[in-house]
Amino acid sequence: MKKISVLMIAFAISATACKQTKKEEVVVENESTEMVIEEVNTKTLTIALNAKSESNVSGNVVFTEDNGTVKMLATVSGLKSGVHAIHIHATSDCSTADGTSAGGHWNPTNQPHGAWGAEAGYHKGDIGNFTADESGNATIEFSTDEWCINCDDDTKNIVSKSVIIHAGEDDLISQPSGAAGARVSCAGIIE
Repeated sequence: MKKISVLMIAFAISATACKQTKKEEVVVENESTEMVIEEVNTKTLTIALNAKSESNVSGNVVFTEDNGTVKMLATVSGLKSGVHAIHIHATSDCSTADGTSAGGHWNPTNQPHGAWGAEAGYHKGDIGNFTADESGNATIEFSTDEWCINCDDDTKNIVSKSVIIHAGEDDLISQPSGAAGARVSCAGIIE
């Protein structure tokens, strides 16, 4: 008679801004075979963008970490049509009317400002530019293994930072911020 045992533990935490799901190992064995399915960790964090600098810019940003890669999906409305910059800034403080309380770009490795992946360097918060349509709406998608959600690596951890949408385009050259103009929306990344 073959004996089959299965162990499965699922753990989910839901909060207003964060959802984490962790599935432990599943072991299936019989008289001749043992199969182990590896642990899978998925973390999801959703934050709301709030208008700054007397704008009407709002939306939300969803970060999902899966197998060491963080994917960002931002949905924004209330923009002027055209090109705008999006960055991760140094703190999660969005308390000031102009968003300056969020500090400068998140730059834990002390690199110059530039386009993501530039040989000369770039900030970990230098996501880049996107285009809003004629109605002022935009969707931004970004993915990297250089970020993590609430990990122990301060050069990768995006928790306690903020997402800033700027009024203008990042020129990808000007130091230290890319001359992207006013901060028209801010969201603190708090787990």
